[in-house]
Amino acid sequence: MRVLVVEDDEEMAHTVATGLRRAHVAVDVALDGTSGLERALRTDYDVVVLDRDLPGTHGDDVCARLVEAGCRSRILMLTAAATTDDLVDGLGLGADDYLPKPFDFRALVARIGALARRAHPVAPPVLRHADLVVDTARRRAARGDRVLELAPKEFGVLEVLLAAQGRAVSAEELLERVWDEAADPFTHAVKITMSRLRAKLGDPPLIETVAKSGYRI
Repeated sequence: MRVLVVEDDEEMAHTVATGLRRAHVAVDVALDGTSGLERALRTDYDVVVLDRDLPGTHGDDVCARLVEAGCRSRILMLTAAATTDDLVDGLGLGADDYLPKPFDFRALVARIGALARRAHPVAPPVLRHADLVVDTARRRAARGDRVLELAPKEFGVLEVLLAAQGRAVSAEELLERVWDEAADPFTHAVKITMSRLRAKLGDPPLIETVAKSGYRI
């Protein structure tokens, strides 16, 4: 899952980003509405966490322009105001959910997860292939009776491959879905992570390299 946090309070933005990364979410941060809008239009985020009162381009305008552009990212609006009128206004602009400040971080994570599931075709919480079982909610994976100790990126790659249901997934798509914008687009991170994941999955091999297309299970 990849999330964009657009919040002008730098301390809050980075606190939210750090917490989400601990929950194994790839996070990018924008500190004003203009840069947030540019990033959201350029990158296929699952969820955009959007503060309403932003410098540059107001959060309402960011939301409206993303909807107008047909952006498929789900939008969670944040605001210090918590009146019914604010809620109605925010949802009326096309936001998918609304959370007043201050908020409980667990509620934020839960809402982001729910919105991300709506951003993609619904996948079951437990993914299976042969003797491989991946519980996406509990972040657990096992092959047969062997528990797999996977690093966050390894788990993310495996989750994307299983959810693709046999479709070949390119390295570029994996980089966009599992890593954040700090990743070098010319990095070998996907190749290295794939090698480690294959080693941990063991034999018989489950991940196939598809020439000029990527990887698939």
